Formats: sequence, structure tokens, C-alpha cells
Amino acid sequence: MTALVIAEHDNASIKGATLNTVTAALACGGDVHVLVAGHNAGAAAAAAAQIAGVSKVIHADGAQLAHGLAENVAAQVLAIAGNYSHILFPATASGKNVAPRVAAKLDVGQVSDITKVVTADTFERPIYAGNAIATVQSTDAKKVITVRTTGFDAAAANGGSAAVETAAAAADSGKSSFVGSEIAKNDRPELTAAKIIVSGGRALGSSEKFNEVMTPLADKLGAAIGASRAAVDAGYAPNDLQVGQTGKIVAPQLYIAAGISGAIQHLAGMKDSKVIVAINKDPEAPIFSVADYGLEADLFTAVPELVKSL
Repeated sequence: MTALVIAEHDNASIKGATLNTVTAALACGGDVHVLVAGHNAGAAAAAAAQIAGVSKVIHADGAQLAHGLAENVAAQVLAIAGNYSHILFPATASGKNVAPRVAAKLDVGQVSDITKVVTADTFERPIYAGNAIATVQSTDAKKVITVRTTGFDAAAANGGSAAVETAAAAADSGKSSFVGSEIAKNDRPELTAAKIIVSGGRALGSSEKFNEVMTPLADKLGAAIGASRAAVDAGYAPNDLQVGQTGKIVAPQLYIAAGISGAIQHLAGMKDSKVIVAINKDPEAPIFSVADYGLEADLFTAVPELVKSL
């Protein structure tokens, strides 16, 4: 029984979500191999070989794999899928784009967003916005799985010594092409990888107030900035800052929620945070039910005072 982890990378280094997925793969039992499909991605393959617990890295290199187009990556996975009992993807935008294509071509059911491996064929996953945990069993010979990365500790990025094996790159599917990208530049930590996150909600009232109140706090703590869906929908913050069931799932060491009521959709995205601090003037706000520390106060007074004391 061998598991294959589909690595997320930028052709130079391995992204953190891959490390959590390796931990999930190790829990399935047996050996763990990692596929690095990219272009001029030798450095990423070498980094994958250093991950603790990985016994082999398969490096497929081709121009058609440079940008991780879902059709081409799926074809690459399918080319080697016959050797594996479990195929695991991080439950990120990229993983959730490729995994269903692989599952459909293999004619198996996908097991989505797992947070725990019970046995090699049985897994736990959240349902109803995280209000219930379902235990699901797959009887398929091959398991195609997406892993909620916040549910698993990251494997050590160093300490491994896996062999790197070259595989022929699958042909370009011709179904899609990369046109370009506009990458937002941000000096702050990436939201899903940040150890500290400060999030603002609709109570901030405007994008100007959002920046005026949240930015100094984030600067003091070296934190990433997040936002509730209500704040994003109102235009106070860009949608790549949205935390929640339809945004990003985060589990930092410290999560500070200012002016966020705590709708179930938002809680589903951050309630696994190690320490949650809520600042809200409504004593009945649902956010207080999951908070480790709650401050019933006007955020426009409390947050600047917090910044001053820091």
C-alpha cells in the first residue's frame, strides 16, 4: 500500500500545504511518494526529497506543467496512478481543481476535505459548516482524497532523504492555456500560513476605517489581515482576505476577531485556531462562544488602546 501526494510548489520551493498532506498520507499507512509536476522544477523536487517520511519523489518536467493547469496535472497524475492505493491533494484551490478530474477518470468517489485518518479506508470530514463530523468509508480500490491542511500537523521540511525519480511528462491536453496572472504583492504573511491573524468585520463601517484600525494592529503583531464575508461583500476588504467556509480555512496560533459577529460561515473557517480573541460590543455575538478571550467593547476604542499597549 503506497500513497501519492500531489505537491503544491512554485517550481522553486514546496508550499506549506504539501507538508500537512504528507502527514495525512503517512497516517494512511505504507510508503509515501510525492509527485512534483512542473517546469524547471528541480529545486522543488529536491526540497520534496527532504521532507521527513517521504520515500520517493517523482519529478515530471515539461513546459505544459509550468503553471499547474488542472487538465495537464490531472493527466500527469493519471499516468502514474496505477501504482498507488491513495492519491492525496491539499484541499486548496489548486487541489480542489485537479482532484475531481482524477477521481472521475478513475471512476471512484472522491473523499473531500478530510481532517482525520481513522484507518486506511475510513476518514473524518466536517459537514454542515463544521457543526458535525462525518466518518466516511471508501470501498474503492483507489482513494482520491483532498486534505484540509488545518487538520494535520506539518511534516518536517528537513530530515528526509528520498530518491528523486524522473517521469515522462504527460502530453499537453490542449484544453486550456495559461494567458497571464496578476499577483497581488503583499509584505504580510500569507493568510493560510500565518501564525497570527487579525480579522475585521462589517462593524468597521468602511474600507478606510478597516485599514485605519486593522493595519496598525497587524503591523505591531507581524500578523496577516483577514476579513469576514460581510466585510468583503461590503467592499471593505479584498476577497482574498476572506476567512470562512467560502473563503480561506485558517488555524493560526492566535486569531483576533474585531467587529465580527461570528456567523456560522465565518466560524467554520477559523474555529480551529489555537487561541481566539474576540472584540465586540454585542454581548450576544456568537463569536464569544468559540473565543478563548472575549472583550465586550467598542472596537474603535479597544483596538487603538491595544496597539498603544503593545
